[in-house]
Parts: sequence; structure tokens; C-alpha cells
Amino acid sequence: MFKPFLVLAAASLFTSSAAFAQVTVGDPWIRATVPAQKTGGAFMQLRSPKATRLVDVQSPVAGRAEVHQMAMEGQTMRMQKVDGIDLPAGQSVNLSSGGYHVMLFDLKQQLKEGQQVPLTLTFVGADKKRENVTVQVPVKPLTYTAAH
Repeated sequence: MFKPFLVLAAASLFTSSAAFAQVTVGDPWIRATVPAQKTGGAFMQLRSPKATRLVDVQSPVAGRAEVHQMAMEGQTMRMQKVDGIDLPAGQSVNLSSGGYHVMLFDLKQQLKEGQQVPLTLTFVGADKKRENVTVQVPVKPLTYTAAH
């Protein structure tokens, strides 16, 4: 009687942990800003064990945050807002300068080297369930460039 209960309990524990598999955020950073600057960018690597989609970003340091993409149009590099970024299961997606990234608009304060900025990333899975992941993002120097 006790053995079948253990098997059932173990199976439900495995199912529960798989259902709550979280997106991982690697190497997040934001470049410092100058005193009057009202925009900033956040960069990171995202990885999910299941296919999901980044659909929203929020931060208390900004009036609004958006997901953007840099792309060449003819001979000109353009930046535009996108409605989300797909994360294929088990693959890393880079948010970096010159590609997908997070834009912070209407900054409420100067972002200074050494600060930690909270970002809340919202993901939607194939099952339509939403998952919020909040990360503390370090502010790097104005001259910082991420390693490739």
C-alpha cells in the first residue's frame, strides 16, 4: 500500500517541476547613462527548456520598457519595436547590441555603474500560461562592451 503511494507522489513531483520549468537569464547588463539621458538598453541571454515567447518587459526605473530589434534596411541600420521574441526549447537567444534588446524609455533616474536595476520579463508558453521572471541587472560602465 505504501509503495504505490510513493510512486504516485514521485510522479506528481516530477510533473509539477516540469510544469514550472523557468526561463534562465544569463549575463544581464545595462549600460550606464549620462545625467539627462532618458533612454537605456538592457542585454542578456535567455534560455528555456520549453518553447516560450518573451512578450513584455517592465522596470520601475523606466516609464516604459519595450523589446526592440536592430535590422538593416538597405544601407541603414534601423531599430523597431517587436511584439515578442520566440525562445525555441533548449536554445539560447541573445539580446545584444545590434540585434534584439530591451529598450528602457522615460528613465526616472540616471543609471550609474554598480547599481542593480530590476527587470521583470514576461513569457507566454504554448499552453498560454504566463511566467514572470524578475532579475537584478547590473549597470556597467558607459564604455562597457560585452564579450562575444
